Amino acid sequence: MNIGDVARQSGVPAKTIRYYEDIGLIRPNRSENGYRAFTENHVHKLAFLGRARALGFTIEDCRTLLSLYEDENRESMQVKAVAEDHLRQIEEKIAKLQSMRATLAELVEKCAGDHRPDCPIIEDLSPERLAK
Repeated sequence: MNIGDVARQSGVPAKTIRYYEDIGLIRPNRSENGYRAFTENHVHKLAFLGRARALGFTIEDCRTLLSLYEDENRESMQVKAVAEDHLRQIEEKIAKLQSMRATLAELVEKCAGDHRPDCPIIEDLSPERLAK
């Protein structure tokens, strides 16, 4: 199977598949003429990686998860630990985003948005604010 076929079946773009090969996440076979030759197993791994990336797992997390996916003797606690760590990171990002949203909403509310030059948004962004 060629890279175009694998890309269509797995939902992972060919460029990404080449990148995954470059970093050693997948290792397609090579024909005598040097073309990549993918198997059905590659399609499954790529679909797995595509889903993991869509959930925001890092490349290193994907490497770990793929290793666990391929290990029939894996312990689910190992998989859960990777997922729990990722979930914790997502929750931290959400908390930061909520804080950013609250601050920005407050600044937008305070700004008159009229013809006058004074603006609490500019004042908050200004480095002079830190000197006060």
